[in-house]
Parts: sequence; C-alpha cells; structure tokens
Amino acid sequence: MADTFRLSVPIIIAQLGVVLMGVTDNLFVGRLLGAVPLGAAGLANSLSFLMSSVGVGGLSVVAALVAQANSRADAAGINRLFRAGLWASVLMSVVLGGLSVILAFYFELFGQSPDVTRLARDFMLILSASVLPLLLFVAARQLCDGLRQPRVAMLITLSALGFNALFNYVLIQGVGPFPQWGLMGSAVATLLSRVYMAVAMLLYVYWQPLFKPYLLAEFAKLPVQVEIRQILRLGIPGGLTFFFEVATFSLAVVIVGWLGDDRLAAHQIAINLASVTYMMATGISSAAAIRVGAAIGYNNVDGALRAGIAAFVLSVSLMSLAALLFLTTNDWLVSLYIRDNPGVMHIAASLVIIAGVFQLSDGVQVVALGSLRGMADVNVPTVISLFSYWVVALPLSYVLAFPLKLDAVGVWIGLLTGLTVAAVLLTVRFFRRIRRLHRTTPLPVSGISPV
Repeated sequence: MADTFRLSVPIIIAQLGVVLMGVTDNLFVGRLLGAVPLGAAGLANSLSFLMSSVGVGGLSVVAALVAQANSRADAAGINRLFRAGLWASVLMSVVLGGLSVILAFYFELFGQSPDVTRLARDFMLILSASVLPLLLFVAARQLCDGLRQPRVAMLITLSALGFNALFNYVLIQGVGPFPQWGLMGSAVATLLSRVYMAVAMLLYVYWQPLFKPYLLAEFAKLPVQVEIRQILRLGIPGGLTFFFEVATFSLAVVIVGWLGDDRLAAHQIAINLASVTYMMATGISSAAAIRVGAAIGYNNVDGALRAGIAAFVLSVSLMSLAALLFLTTNDWLVSLYIRDNPGVMHIAASLVIIAGVFQLSDGVQVVALGSLRGMADVNVPTVISLFSYWVVALPLSYVLAFPLKLDAVGVWIGLLTGLTVAAVLLTVRFFRRIRRLHRTTPLPVSGISPV
C-alpha cells in the first residue's frame, strides 16, 4: 500500500491540475463577474472537458503499457509507445477539437437562456483550441508515469495553475497593459496555461538524462503504426468509459440549466467541488493501472490483486475524508465561489451535501476502472459505465427533477444512484477477472515482481 501511496500522490496532484483549470476559471468568474457568467463558464468548461475526456481517458492506457514493457526491459517498445501516444494525441485532438467547435455553434440545442448560450458559445470556441496542447501534455506524461517518475508532471501542473490564476485576473480585469476581455479572458488564460504545460512536459522528457535510454536515435526509425492501433484499440473503449461518466455530469448541467440560471450556478459550484475530489481519486486509479499492469507483465496475479486492493483502500480513505469535509463545511465551501446571492448559495450548499454522500461510490468505481485498465480489460467496463450512467443515472435524474419535482436535488440523487451501480458492478468485475487469471496464468517471470 505504501508503494501505491508514493506513486499516487504526484499523479493525484497532476490529475488535479487538469480539472483545477476549470475550478480556477469558475472562482475568478464567479467573484469578478457574477452568477450568469459563472453558469456559462461552468457549462462551457463541462462540455469542453466532455469532448476531451475521450482523449484524456484513452491515453491513460499508455502508462500501463509502458509499465508492462518496462517489466520486460523493452526499451525499444517503450520508445514506440511514447511516439505512438503523441501521434494518437494529435489524431484525437483533431477529431475531438473539431467536435467541440461544432458543439459550440449549436449551443442552442441545450435549451439554456440567451445570455448563457451567447457567453458559453464563445468561451467554448476558445477552449476548443486548447484540446491539442492538453492531449499532448497527457500523452507525454504517460511515459513519466509508466516509468514511475510522475513528480515532474506534478510540478509542471502546479506552476501552470499559478500561471492560469494570474492570467485569469489580468485578462478578466484588464490589468496594466493587458486587455479587459471579461469572461473570454478566463478562457484565454486556460488556453495559454495548457500550451505551457505541453511545451514544458515535452522539453523535460527530451532533455532529462533519465529518459535517454528510451529515446535513442536508432529507435526513431522504428515504425509505430502497430502501437498507434493498439493504443486506439485499448484507449478508445477506456476513453469512452471516462466519456460516459463525464457526459452524465455534463448533461446533468444541461438538465439543471432547464430549471433556471440560479440552479445552474449552484450546480456548477457543487460539481466543481466534486470534480476536485474525483480527480484525486483518478490519481489513485492511474497508480492502480500502473502497478496492476506491471504485475501482469511479470505474470504475478497475486501482485495485481494486492495492488488493486491497496488502491481501493487508499481511495475509500481519501473519499471518506472528502465526504466529511463536504458534509461539515458545505456553506463555507460555497462561499469561496459566490457571496452576494443568498438564493444560489442556499441551493449550492444543499447540493454539496449530496456530493459528500456520493464520494465513496465515485472513489470505488474509478479505482475499479483503473485496476481493470491495468489488466487491459476495457470493453466490458465500457458497457457497465454506459448502463450505469445513461440507463440509470440520467433518466432517473430527469424523472426526479421534473415529474417528481425534486428540482436540482433530484438530479443529484440520480447521479448518486448511477455512481453506486457502477461501483458495485465494476468492483465485482475486477475480482472475477483476478479469479480467472489465477486459473490461467503461469508462474511469475523469474519469480520477481516489483509489486
């Protein structure tokens, strides 16, 4: 468990950086511009992250593949996976960025108020340009994570957050020589921050002596078409699994928007807080995928089981603390976003309480997904996620919110139910796969495993 914890911490912080860009945007927008721009920025951030989630989730399989290749001491294979990951990120960004642009131009389909629609469309168009640097950063980071060197991604992410906060302030307000762009200044700040992250990550990988054995000149001639297909074959189902969950929460934003702008702003505050703890759990999930993948590379099924159980324990512990925080300090957390709208603050505080309740389900399901990804099990988890979120969570959210008139609280009860179903089914899937591997897997390679 200690090894999982050491590996998880820097990955957690790096994962947090992806979602904290949106949190930072919302904090500045809510404080400086008010409830309607906050709702628009939140909706645009949610839908933009929805589009990029297929790439972010899909590319995460590369770290597990790198860990398996490292278990075999296959430096050339690691090189091919690294270059293939970069090419896959470019391919995905063209498709996903294009879809994001199309979605922005048809924003009226979401049935929001005219002001929210106008502001969110322009915000999302700027965010669409940031999909490429975001996915390049994620792809380059997989080499570091797979080789158990995640700290640099953590440091780059932390510095990017400071960069994003600074430019949010100066571009929204028009400080000094900078233009006053209002809400669009926040979107530009995120774009600039993601470009910085991609450039810094690639420079580190190519200049750090630690990675030189995997970046030899003779490796550059090796074809990577097979690895690109492998990443897409394994990554797209994994990315779709991530997409189905993110889409559920993004569409929940749309449903809440039908209830009114005040509900939309309140929902955005609560979902921002929940997304922070969720991304922390995805750090543990990534560590689980790496350790389980390394154990599978050594044919060490018991090691894979121990790595999975350690990740479950860590995630439950972390999310229990998050639940306690949400349940006891909900009013204070909401006040960080907005102070001058008591109606929005009251609704958001009640939603944060429900977010506290579903922390455990969220933490369990995401770690189960990571453990299964380390075993290259991606197709059945995708079906489970589709069922849990789109068959259970979304329809139930709508029914509770409108026919049963539970308002925004009903939407969140539906989300809680879907997360719980996913947590149960994915956990059962993991332990069944372990039992099956016990019956079919030969003895560990050389009798040695790092797990």
